[in-house]
Formats: sequence, structure tokens, C-alpha cells
Amino acid sequence: MGSLTRKARYPSSLNDMIPFRLTALLEPGHVLVFNPHLGTLSHLAPGPVLLREQQFTASELCVLIPLLQNYPHYCPYEQLLAHFHGGSPTSSDIDSSRLRLHMAQQEGQWDECVRPMRGVLSRVRLKMQEFGINVVAITETGYMLKRLAQTPIGTSEMPIEPWRLGALV
Repeated sequence: MGSLTRKARYPSSLNDMIPFRLTALLEPGHVLVFNPHLGTLSHLAPGPVLLREQQFTASELCVLIPLLQNYPHYCPYEQLLAHFHGGSPTSSDIDSSRLRLHMAQQEGQWDECVRPMRGVLSRVRLKMQEFGINVVAITETGYMLKRLAQTPIGTSEMPIEPWRLGALV
């Protein structure tokens, strides 16, 4: 990955915020807002009400932003790899990444080629799960954002036996 800082990759003023309305991933009226100055992604409900927020490193942002921009479609490996290695890639950078991936696949070096990026994607996946969003791999194609399977309300709680209720009073 290049040595650009978060500010160099996503230049902005203090007031620049980038909204992502991920309609099938979030509740109606909810929005994810990216703050390039701080490297944070915030989940806002109508009002606005801040529900949760995560901070991302520069390398994590290199793969997160193209995933958000490509939603609801998948983000191809070559696009992710080009962003991972250079911030805001040109179409020739993406073509170069496509060629690099093709050669790696032909030589049986696919895993070695994408391993550093996959490590960063796994950290992004963990952080995005806090928003109820999963980062899903599509074999040798790319990644996409999907809504996490929601646990029905109350199923994660253990009921208290009636004989123990007396001890709680």
C-alpha cells in the first residue's frame, strides 16, 4: 500500500461529509456519513441522532470507500486492489491491477497477491458488523456489502427461572 495519509487520500475541509444512503442495509431514514477529516463512519437516525460510530485507518478506508460507493453492487477485486495500493486510482491503475490478478491466478499466486488486502478487509468487516453490515467475499470476483442476519429480539436473553426472582428483590 502507498504511504499516503488519510488526509492526502481524501482531501476535505472540516465541514465535508460524505453521506451513504444504503437503503436495503439500514432502516428507512437512516444514513451512514463518512467524515474524511477524522476517518470516521457514523450511523445517523432521523433527527439526526448518532447511533454508532467507528474510526478507520487509512488502509481500511482504501477498501471501505469503494465498497460503499459500489453498493448495492459488488466491488471487483481489481478495483479494491487498485484503491488499496494507491488511494484514488485511475482506470489504467485498475487495468494494471486486473492484469496483476490475472497473472497471479495463472501462476497459482492468487492468495499471495490478495492476502494483505484481505487482512485489511477482515478488520473492516469486524468494524462494519457494529453497523449491522457484513462484508461478503464473492470467490475470485470481489466483495460486497450485505445486511447481517438480525437476531430476533429477546432470543439472545436467557429467561430467569421463577425461583430466582426472589433473590433479585
